[in-house]
Amino acid sequence: METENQTKVSEFLLMGLSDNPELQPLFFGLFLSMDLITVLGNLFIILAVSSDPHLHTPMYFFLSNLSFVDICFITTTVPKMLVNIQTQSKGISYIGCLTQVYFFIIFAGLDNFLLTVMAYDRFVAICHPLQYTVVMNPRFCGLLVLICWVIIFWVSLLHILLMKRLKFCIGTEIPHFFCELAQMIKVACSDALINNIILYVATTLLAVFPLIGILFSYSQIISSLIRMTSAAGKYKAFSTCGSHLSVVSLFYGTGLGVYLSSTLTHSSQRSSIASVMYTVVTPMLNPFIYSLRNKDVKGALGKLLCRAISSP
Repeated sequence: METENQTKVSEFLLMGLSDNPELQPLFFGLFLSMDLITVLGNLFIILAVSSDPHLHTPMYFFLSNLSFVDICFITTTVPKMLVNIQTQSKGISYIGCLTQVYFFIIFAGLDNFLLTVMAYDRFVAICHPLQYTVVMNPRFCGLLVLICWVIIFWVSLLHILLMKRLKFCIGTEIPHFFCELAQMIKVACSDALINNIILYVATTLLAVFPLIGILFSYSQIISSLIRMTSAAGKYKAFSTCGSHLSVVSLFYGTGLGVYLSSTLTHSSQRSSIASVMYTVVTPMLNPFIYSLRNKDVKGALGKLLCRAISSP
């Protein structure tokens, strides 16, 4: 009977952020607003970059890719949560859960990789300005993004194939508002040692090495800025890095907060609330950081809005 319960599972139960029914309308309105702000904000960034020829540079090419990934990132988790709140249901199908895990890994990983590539772009622009146009040519930029997609595609696929060998009991509850890989491994009814090993190895490699790349790039940038004699040159160089540094700090800061909350506390609800910062708040704030701190993006957005208003 136990074997039957493990092999015939077709649905999981997402426990969400709270069981309090009075909070559900508040959560629905809050997350719907955040979802719409994220999608519209990042969409405006993409449209601004694509419509303004002055922004057809490697830095803004990577920024538009980051905005696209952020739209996909939040769309992977929040819509299902909103549907469950609206229908007063906690269910998600087995296939739907695997799909959510697959795409969540892809877009979280791409966020990480693109921030690293953007740091390298700033490193070349500031430390090797005479070689910038040669090194960061359109073909190389496209190749960097393609490599990011290929690596994370295979990593995500490996996790899904390993998850398919796990058995889950009927009525399995996931103490989260979406199907998160680590939580899925925890609630499995079969041995998940291999899954845990691959999870820790992949997380270490995909988080530590990009972070080392970002830190190395900015150590070289800071060293180059110190050697600059022109105050105007220092300000211009720093202004191009300010937005990226803010996004990197937000991304890794919230990611570290999720990790610490899950390891230092045994409360799944606190861990889920911490995950909101990483999965929802960060993608929502990225377009504001880039638009408010960047004159070129603000100018392009202004032209885009004027064009939209003046068109019949």
